[in-house]
Amino acid sequence: MTWELIVFLLATVGIVAGCLVPNEWLPPLPNDKLLHFLAFGLLALLLARMVPGGWILQLCLLGLLGAALLIEILQNLVPGRKFCWRDMAANAAGIATVALCAPLAHAYL
Repeated sequence: MTWELIVFLLATVGIVAGCLVPNEWLPPLPNDKLLHFLAFGLLALLLARMVPGGWILQLCLLGLLGAALLIEILQNLVPGRKFCWRDMAANAAGIATVALCAPLAHAYL
């Protein structure tokens, strides 16, 4: 098992847990949209390192976007949480940033 996979799995568990706990369990966050962008950008970056480029990577990133949407939908079931399009946009922006930069990284690494 590669270190990228271990970090990906641990980060996924942490992100899902952080997104699906009641709001009162969380400390006040200065900019949660930035955290969404960075969290899903990190997951996308780890996927880009583990998966060969091309359509396989695109499919994995699309799956990650679907997972982000599912997490946002599931927040409706958590007390004090709700679906937020701005959170989803930040998730998508983090994934898209990596998707746009991944071909450049593969070309130079």
